[in-house]
Amino acid sequence: MSSKVGIIGAGAWGTAVAKVIAENKRAAGLDEDVVLWARKQDTAAEIMEARTNTRYLPGVALPDNVRADTDMRAVADGKDFLILATPSLYLLDTVKQILNLPSIREGETPIAVLTKGFLPGKGPGMEEPRLIVETLEDYLPGFYRHSLVYIAGPSHAEEVSRYKITGLIAASENAKNSFRFRDLIKNNRVLVFSSLDVRGVQVASAAKNVIAIAFGILDALKERDETVLGAAFGDGTSSLLLAAGLNEIQMLGRAMGATHPETFTSISGVGDLDVTCRSVFGRNRRFGRDIVEKKILSTFHDIDDLIGRISEVGYLPEGVAAAKYVRILAEKHGLKMPISTGLYRILNREIECEAFVDNFVGGLT
Repeated sequence: MSSKVGIIGAGAWGTAVAKVIAENKRAAGLDEDVVLWARKQDTAAEIMEARTNTRYLPGVALPDNVRADTDMRAVADGKDFLILATPSLYLLDTVKQILNLPSIREGETPIAVLTKGFLPGKGPGMEEPRLIVETLEDYLPGFYRHSLVYIAGPSHAEEVSRYKITGLIAASENAKNSFRFRDLIKNNRVLVFSSLDVRGVQVASAAKNVIAIAFGILDALKERDETVLGAAFGDGTSSLLLAAGLNEIQMLGRAMGATHPETFTSISGVGDLDVTCRSVFGRNRRFGRDIVEKKILSTFHDIDDLIGRISEVGYLPEGVAAAKYVRILAEKHGLKMPISTGLYRILNREIECEAFVDNFVGGLT
């Protein structure tokens, strides 16, 4: 079926999904473009001229029906499907720019979100974090309430763009919209499943990045066999961290209104957590390792300074902002989350990584 698709965000994941959809269209005999919004002119030009996006997805050739444009409104307007793929730090600003487009204002374009993380809430200091879908529903026209689709799962753009078999979840309270985006993206290498547990999938998708930074720290410390601390960590320790981290994610999910326990034992829970912690492509795992190996936190005063200057890291570990938000939510709901709390204290420059073992093991006993 003919359809016009716009994707806001030409980062690695937005580009990979654009490639999948564009190739699906070609396989179906449809001569249609998938249009990406790119923030930088040179990124858009490279996609259009060289059919590559070396800044975010190096080594991957893009089909010629993937187009790019720096005019966000042109990319979003009049589409049959719109996918938001900008980082959580910039997502609200993105949505505000397209609110008054006719197709959005009238609710004609179904919208899906790829962004992971939490968003700041309203009010003085905006201290209470909120889930992405419920926040966007407050800004978008009422047509979109209970109809947005949230897409997540154990995936990496580098693998999806190279035809590695991957599973995703399309979660929405509107089953029809979930099925529509499922059918748009799925093929014999990208398996897409539907879910009604929008809250559970969002919490799992955001909080797993926090655990992944902690996993990266542990991974780097584990390699320091010459120290007493390094010698105390093994593969079993890593699995213990992953299992305990999943427990923290599930506790937070229940507290925030998750509706299906199996969300956390399926691909959007344990699956996404496992790949984020263990994959060499994981930015959050990489950041955890960089904390130990490169002393990357040494130039930042605290977690707020780190979030404010996150561009200086050179890549975007979404788990940094999520660590701050998870700590706030844990306190609000009275949850004991020693891994997440310990990581927050590391990022806030309250403790060194070597003290993480006390937070980790001590908090579990």
